[in-house]
Amino acid sequence: MKTPLSLAASALFLATAAHAQSEISGEITLAAYSGIFQDKYTQAVIAPFEAKYPGVKVNYFSNTASSAILGALRSQAGDPQTDVAIFDVSTALIGNKEGLLSPLTVEEIPNLADLVPQATVQEGYGPAVTFDNLVLIYNTEMVPEKPTSLNVLWDAAYAGKIAVTSMPSILGSGLMVMTSAMLGEDYTQSVEQAAAKLAELAPAVQTFDPKPDSYTLVINGTDALATGWNARAQYYADESGGKLGVALPEEGSILQINTINLIEGAKNEPAAKAFIDYALSPEAQAAFTEAMFYAPVNTKAEVSPEATARTVSGQLDKMLPLDWAWAATKTDQWNQIWKRQIISAN
Repeated sequence: MKTPLSLAASALFLATAAHAQSEISGEITLAAYSGIFQDKYTQAVIAPFEAKYPGVKVNYFSNTASSAILGALRSQAGDPQTDVAIFDVSTALIGNKEGLLSPLTVEEIPNLADLVPQATVQEGYGPAVTFDNLVLIYNTEMVPEKPTSLNVLWDAAYAGKIAVTSMPSILGSGLMVMTSAMLGEDYTQSVEQAAAKLAELAPAVQTFDPKPDSYTLVINGTDALATGWNARAQYYADESGGKLGVALPEEGSILQINTINLIEGAKNEPAAKAFIDYALSPEAQAAFTEAMFYAPVNTKAEVSPEATARTVSGQLDKMLPLDWAWAATKTDQWNQIWKRQIISAN
């Protein structure tokens, strides 16, 4: 039973919080992914945030890839039009290096204190906001048995019916690492074997730049197999009535990390920080996991067992040890390998 003193303290805390929220106002621009990510993130995170902070309006600037979001930030460097950006960890590390992103502290963003250790990307900068992993997706009518190995991509039965997303997407670098693991190659020393193996696959690939996205191509039967992200794949598996299947290769996968970042020189920094803190909160994290199967980064997020089982949370032991900070140093080299050795063999 609460005492009069504790009730008074609670009332004071709520009044203080309400006052702080009322002081934050204006508009912010969030740059993040387009398509179903935008739809679900708006419903699960942005709408509740705007209800909590009625004086703030979030404008969503969508793009298809992290590299495109980074390009937009570079073009705005002298006069930022974006306040917050969500993109993959490799892109965030480049943005940090180029001075496009601003440091964050736990005093400004209290929910930073409750994040899992893997969510800290670089000391002082934007943390992980979602976890995901690379998977094989397949048309369940065209591929009769659920694939167990990455080797299925080289099965002659599916030649010309494969979609592979190449670099600069990290789906490309992830597939390179997974192919190295399949061959017993240490990708930190060389990706020569992986590049040769992927060049062997190239003639069987229908597209290295899936348009529309690989999920749609698999569902409509244009392709039998493709690479994709688990969260989107799980969503489309439901939406397609099971026509799209999801498989985690026995060779392992890579942990994909999306980060949330404050832009250096953001026009509305108080509202931007409030949004980042809310996006990392237990309620926002749980809501987005339930909506789209991205694994939460906040240890206090309460997610149903059913949703958790379909995220990377229950498969962390199958993730290959990939240091994204190191991988970022290989981006240019690996891009050239994809262009000159792999895609050119198509």
